[in-house]
Amino acid sequence: MLQVTLRDSRSARKDRRWIESVYRDYLNDLAPSATGIFPVLGEVGHREPDQLQRWFGDPTAQILTILYNDEPAGFAMVRRRSEPSLSAAPVPAFEFSMAEFFIARAWRRRGIGSEAVRLLFDRFAGQWLISEHVRNATAVKFWRRVVAAYTQGKYQERILNGEVQQHFASGPQRR
Repeated sequence: MLQVTLRDSRSARKDRRWIESVYRDYLNDLAPSATGIFPVLGEVGHREPDQLQRWFGDPTAQILTILYNDEPAGFAMVRRRSEPSLSAAPVPAFEFSMAEFFIARAWRRRGIGSEAVRLLFDRFAGQWLISEHVRNATAVKFWRRVVAAYTQGKYQERILNGEVQQHFASGPQRR
């Protein structure tokens, strides 16, 4: 039986160290999609420690370690929207967005990611916006599948500015 849980990464120093240890794998997973939106590591202000410090210092972000049988298997960063978007494009109202999501390769294809997403959506009940780069076919497929299953098909999707976006309501009572 799946025993997936979430733990606040800020409260456990070992979780931050684990995230630091798999951060390069996370970036490598993003590279095949050739989005061109991720900085080259080593640039001023874009080194791994700088990026991670920014994550852990962001007051709008909740960083969670995804655990499988109490062992780190992945991480997620849920960002609470702090103010309306200044974008010219109309964005649906949302409270939460998935800023980062990663399951380590050794733990994939076991349902851990899907279960972690369900736990995240239940924990952060409200209006969600999930975005993935249109060229990242693996991410698009994953998010379409888990959002459709979670919402029982009750979500909206659109493609805007090179991103596939899913918008929906979450929470145990909303499914």
